[in-house]
Amino acid sequence: MDKIAVLLPCYNESKTIAKVVRDFQAALPGAVIYVYDNNSTDHTDEIAREAGAVVRYEYQQGKGNVIRRMFREVDAQCYIMADGDDTYPASSAGEMAAKVLQGQADMVIGDRLSSTYFQENKRPFHNWGNSFVRSSINRLFGTDIKDIMTGYRAFSYEFVKTFAVLSRGFEIETEMSIHAADKNMAMENVVIEYRDRPEGSVSKLNTFSDGRKVIGMIIRLLRTYRPMVFFGTISAVLAILGVAFLIPVLVSFAQTGLVLRFPTLIVCCFAILTAVISLFSGIILETAAWKNKQDFEMQFNRVHEEKLKKCGENKDEK
Repeated sequence: MDKIAVLLPCYNESKTIAKVVRDFQAALPGAVIYVYDNNSTDHTDEIAREAGAVVRYEYQQGKGNVIRRMFREVDAQCYIMADGDDTYPASSAGEMAAKVLQGQADMVIGDRLSSTYFQENKRPFHNWGNSFVRSSINRLFGTDIKDIMTGYRAFSYEFVKTFAVLSRGFEIETEMSIHAADKNMAMENVVIEYRDRPEGSVSKLNTFSDGRKVIGMIIRLLRTYRPMVFFGTISAVLAILGVAFLIPVLVSFAQTGLVLRFPTLIVCCFAILTAVISLFSGIILETAAWKNKQDFEMQFNRVHEEKLKKCGENKDEK
């Protein structure tokens, strides 16, 4: 088991990867630098290997797919995840790793938005999107995460080995943040300086298509992790609409003794019935979500014991 593993998912980062590897080697002497190449065509893997990184491959395209393989294959007491585009300072890695190794946090978030991100980033829709996602998640899940979509994070062994990666692309950071919040994991924010990509380096993030995926991920995770909020909201909306349109029908019936708008009456009854079904669905799924949290705590404890055992074996080997 490595003490610190630096994980760098890469797709066509030949212009920056050598510098990123060297920077992390200088910032974290003794750490193992892993570069996972995701079908690059510009010899990113060869450059990273020459710089001293351990190079491995993921052939399913997408950042989420790469991180799934990283988390599956690498064992470490502390993981540092960054990008290969030289936008994150390796100098902050020591502080982030210390919070994990000292047991203060299961996930440390490299917070760009509290420092230079809005000045350095040249893509205005990205600025708005990051702010929108941050405020949405903090309100929906009752958190105070400063930067939801940052790719610069540190993790404990327990987080990595209990996190089931479902995302395929750039929505992975959102999934990580919500997972940690829902499972009551210890989180810390470390303010980092962000710098935009150097000239000639191109972002693979598509503002609109990837933004749509992130919003879809938030909705799905809200349904999964907070079903009472999700289905309760649907129930409330349907009930309000059903009752609002039913009142005129009832008033008319009280005045004339006749139901003058049967289609409206039928639709209102169906809306109210659906509202009741949605409410009870939320109650049932909320119970299931609570049971899932209990099961997760047992799994988390087992993984912690596994980590202690592996650390003990490492000491015996030395």
